[in-house]
Amino acid sequence: MELIETLKLRRSYYALDDKINVNNEEIIKTIEEVTELVPDAFDMKSQKVVVALGDKHKELWDAIYDAFDGKVAREKIDMFKAGAGTVLFFTDKKIVDTLANQFSDYAQNFGPWSLQSNGMLQINIWTALRELGLGANLQHYNPVIDEKVKELFGIDDNEVLLAQMVFGNILEEPEAKEKEDISNRVRVFQ
Repeated sequence: MELIETLKLRRSYYALDDKINVNNEEIIKTIEEVTELVPDAFDMKSQKVVVALGDKHKELWDAIYDAFDGKVAREKIDMFKAGAGTVLFFTDKKIVDTLANQFSDYAQNFGPWSLQSNGMLQINIWTALRELGLGANLQHYNPVIDEKVKELFGIDDNEVLLAQMVFGNILEEPEAKEKEDISNRVRVFQ
């Protein structure tokens, strides 16, 4: 599949279930390969992911519901829980801080560079999951859920949670996006 065509298919899919036609080993292998291939400034390898599958995925979304103490509707949380898995995206603050101290001329850039790399990791994993025939959506329930996630997965305090990507079998296609006038965002000079 061509990259642009795959990116066109990568959308926010919310109607998902756990009846996927891809085995967990293939999903894990894909996520591992993408994580290894995504660049990180100064090759800092500051990006970390946790993949929650099956019962652990469902336990995660129950913990997220609990973290909000009922302030997020059960139906909304159950929509995410219905998926097959969740990829949790982290950046390792200790790695970022160590390099900032090592290269003081660039110190203020290591935080933004780490976030840029995490964004690249997110879009690449999202696109790779779509290439496997899975739908996904990206959530940002952090920092409210940080402590619950750390407890559930034994996450080090240096790892900062940035996003949660739910994935699964696509039950419903999202509405078509309206074509934008891209010249408002892309300027070309020749």
